Amino acid sequence: QVQFVESGGGSVQPGGSLRLSCAASGFTLNYHAIGWFRQAPGKEREGVSCISRSAVSTYYADSVKGRFTISRDNAKNTVYLQMNSLKSEDTAVYYCAAKSACLGYIDSPWSYDYWGQGTQVTVSS
Repeated sequence: QVQFVESGGGSVQPGGSLRLSCAASGFTLNYHAIGWFRQAPGKEREGVSCISRSAVSTYYADSVKGRFTISRDNAKNTVYLQMNSLKSEDTAVYYCAAKSACLGYIDSPWSYDYWGQGTQVTVSS
C-alpha cells in the first residue's frame, strides 16, 4: 500500500507560520525528489517547491521565495515545508508529490508519480 499523507495545515493570521509535513508509507522517499503544490479555489494547481533526493538542491516559486523552506529527513521518510510570513494569497490546499528528480525546477503536476490527499492552509485576519 502506497500512502503519502500531509499534515500540519490549519488557519493562521497573516504573518504567521505553519510547518507542513509529508509522511510516506509503502515506498521510500530516498528514491524521489519531492514537490509541494497548492491549489486555491478557482485556480490551477501550482508548484510551490521541489527538493532533490539528496536535499542538495531546492527550488521555489517566486511567490514563496524567501518565506518558505523545504527540507527532508529521509530517515523519517518525511518531507517538510516551513511556511513563514504567510499571506492571504497563500490560502490553498497543499499537496506533496514525488517524482524522480526536480531537474532544475518544480515542473508540472503531471510529472509527479505519487500524491497525497492535501491539507488545508487558510490565512486570514
